[in-house]
Amino acid sequence: MEKRIAVMSIIVENPDSAQKLNEILHEKGEFIIGRMGIPYREKGISVISIVIDAPQDVISALSGKIGNLSGVNVKTAYSNVISHE
Repeated sequence: MEKRIAVMSIIVENPDSAQKLNEILHEKGEFIIGRMGIPYREKGISVISIVIDAPQDVISALSGKIGNLSGVNVKTAYSNVISHE
């Protein structure tokens, strides 16, 4: 199985979506290397970065689920490093 390392940048503009976002991330916790969240209270948003080491299809599916949440934007940057496990 080929795995890639990626960074997901997530901006949460709708606080009502935060709980569902956390549930989705928890489901894929085995692949998440690290997570950093910064609340930007002055603007009423949260900025989250997720580092993930997973198969391409898992990363794509996770990004798609997150992107479908109301008021949540996600972009994913992929490393060129591919591991075979």
